[in-house]
Amino acid sequence: MAEMTSAIILLFLILDPLGNLPVFMSILKHIDPKRRRIIVIREMLIALVLMMVFLFTGEKILEVLNLRTETVSISGGIILFLIAIRMIFPSSDSGSTSGLPAGEEPFLVPMAIPLVAGPSILAALMMLSHQYPNKMGYLAIALFIAWALSAMILMMSDLFLRLLGEKGVNALERLMGLILVMISTQMFLDGIRSYLSH
Repeated sequence: MAEMTSAIILLFLILDPLGNLPVFMSILKHIDPKRRRIIVIREMLIALVLMMVFLFTGEKILEVLNLRTETVSISGGIILFLIAIRMIFPSSDSGSTSGLPAGEEPFLVPMAIPLVAGPSILAALMMLSHQYPNKMGYLAIALFIAWALSAMILMMSDLFLRLLGEKGVNALERLMGLILVMISTQMFLDGIRSYLSH
């Protein structure tokens, strides 16, 4: 149960719904408010399907690549650390462009991929499937819960931005980044310890 809770927190932090809030709003600002919710649900469902595919095929991909658990843990820790640093110290141009003409409805790109189902979450799912091959059911539930929480936040994007304001959202994202730094460091140290013990 503790492992599943840890997986939920980890996946939720990587999905980073609060960080995606301003981006989603900028992409959807020219679209009718009633249509926005339908688009968010559709894009989130596409992202969920892709993430589930990576979760259940991740172990096979790693077998083909002939990677050891220690390698995956160390590299996963480094990747998560870099994601966390970007959350704590965001670049000035992050989320400023959606790549869509005004009024055009997004499909698949950029909302489902790469904003929700980006390289970081797909790499994390491959790593988790490799570390816990006998707990795929728990991992699938953990992914679904993290996805559902993210979907709820993104569905209520107008409300969150109104309540927190831009500065509040930025502060929350930095806090989530700090937690992710600690998780990534632990993952890196676990990989080093496992490697040295062998």
